[in-house]
Parts: sequence; structure tokens; C-alpha cells
Amino acid sequence: MKITGILILSPEGEDLASEVHVLPDIFLGAIASKAVIKYWNTTKAPTASIVFKGTMYGNQAPKVAAFSSRGPNLVGPDVIKPDITAPGVDILAAWPAETSPSRLKSDKRRVLFNIISGTSMSCPHVSGIAALIKSKHKDWSPAAIKSALMTTAYTLDNKGKPIADLAFYTSAAPFAIGSGHVDPIKATDPGLIYNITAEDYISYLCSLHYSDSQVSMFEEGYQCTPTERRMQPGDLNYPSFAMNFKQKARNVTFTYKRTVTNVGIPKSTYKVSVEVPKGVSVIVSPKVLSFTELNEELSYEVSFTGLSRNKTVAGSSFGSLVWVSGNYRVRSPIAVSWK
Repeated sequence: MKITGILILSPEGEDLASEVHVLPDIFLGAIASKAVIKYWNTTKAPTASIVFKGTMYGNQAPKVAAFSSRGPNLVGPDVIKPDITAPGVDILAAWPAETSPSRLKSDKRRVLFNIISGTSMSCPHVSGIAALIKSKHKDWSPAAIKSALMTTAYTLDNKGKPIADLAFYTSAAPFAIGSGHVDPIKATDPGLIYNITAEDYISYLCSLHYSDSQVSMFEEGYQCTPTERRMQPGDLNYPSFAMNFKQKARNVTFTYKRTVTNVGIPKSTYKVSVEVPKGVSVIVSPKVLSFTELNEELSYEVSFTGLSRNKTVAGSSFGSLVWVSGNYRVRSPIAVSWK
């Protein structure tokens, strides 16, 4: 039997992956796959052909791939992970000429570019954008650049709908996309940034009850102070908020402090807007931040209180906190989980 092409049928889902084979092939989603199987089973002499009809534009995008890594953060649950999402599916990327595109030894083809998917593709996108931001703001720290990337990310797709998660066929939550999809233009002018120093990160490790010997791996000979041991991990000046409530807890409150630095317009006023997650109340103080100059720092506190519940709440709920001033929208996602 002579094989001239391959049909790869997906048993479930419409999340298609580009793969290189030695024969012409087409990858079909579950809906089309069922139609092909039905045709095969009901036709005496089934035939098929692969016809390229050009690149299709205007499809709903972006979407979170089913294989994308997800949160929550098991080591530090007070910090939402992932931080952000970026293009990482079917990326045309450089390819070593020593290796065949299919990675098979029997494949003698050699190419300079290949279609690749994964974190190894999304990471270069973010790295390049970070370099772009650094070229414009040479005095910014890595944390400031990360803050700019996170607080300017978007959560709606090109159709104006919430970014979809192909793993669950639902809107993507912060545990899938973090703050959202990276926006390179807005990230160069975020308005406000959440800065974090190296010392802040060391104190954060202490608050997670890392031993002195473990912390010393990052700063030789460091000994955590009693104050650092008593710190809330959630007080790390991170541009997102996450907390875990125990199921039986009633009216428990987490209060976190954040400090923002004005990098936008010297004289500017920001007002807070909160999308409150289900199951909690949120109080922000103050509700207005008024800056008089660039690089001025102002602080605020956010209190999250678990509401009394008549039944067990499972899983997580999500919201956001946004500081708004003119065209600036400095957004931080909120994730609330019940254990």
C-alpha cells in the first residue's frame, strides 16, 4: 500500500498543534475528525485530498493553549502565577541546520526555520519586549519592567471577548493567563510601576519560612530577622493579589500594602476601580492617589474579607484592581481561593 498523506484525528478539543512529518499531513479538530470517521465508515471507497487555500485571517485570537502551564503557585500562594502570557503557539523560529525539521534521523531535509510551540517561544517574545522597555527606561529595575509588562496586559481578544482557555472551553482565569496577554506598546508607558528591590525578595523568602541556609544561597551568610519571619508573604510589592481562605473561616481579613511609583505624567491623579471577586469584600485606602512629580512614590492598602457563607465554597474566584488616570489603566489581577 502506498501512503501519500496522513490525517491526524483529534479525539477531543479543537486545539491543534503544528507538527512536522515526513509525509504531507493535516491535523483535524474533534468536530472535523468525527465527520471524517463517519465518512470512512459509511463509504466503500473513501478518498481524500489536501488542498492549501491560503492563510486565513481574522480568526479569534489570542487563546490560551491547552498545554500551557497553569497556577496556582504552590510554593508561594500569595503570588499569582503565571505572571503573563505571550505568543507561543505555531511560531516560525530559527532552526539548527544540523537537525531535520521532524527530528528524525531518517529525515534528510534541512531547513533554517521551523514551526515551534511552547514556553521556549513565548519567553523570547517577552524577553524582546523587556529589552525594548529597558532601552527606553535605562534606569528601571527588572521588577519595574515586569510590573510594566503585567499592569498593561490585556484580557480581551480581537473580537472584544474574554481570552478563551482551550483546556476548559471557558474564559481564561488569572491562573491561566496571569495579568493577561503582553502589550508591547502600552508596556513602554505604564503610568505607574510596582518596584521591588533585591532586599525585598530576600525578606519575602524569609516570610515563606525558608531556613537561613536556604536564604544564604541567594545572599551569603544572610540571617532572617524576627520581623521578616513575621511578615506576610502577600506584602511583597507585587502587581497582583492572591490569598487563600480556609473553608470554615468566617470574616477573616487579609490586608496588604502596595507602593506605586509615578512614571507617567508628573502631576496626575489616579482613582481606584475594583472588580470584586465572589465571596469577599474589598476595601482600598486611599481610593485616590495624587502625584505632583515623576518618580514620586505613594502607598495604599487593600483589605480582603471573606464573607460569611451558608455552604462550602470550592475552587477560586477572580477580580481586579485598577488605578485609572486619563488613558492610563494600571491593572492588577486578584485571585481568591478556598482550601
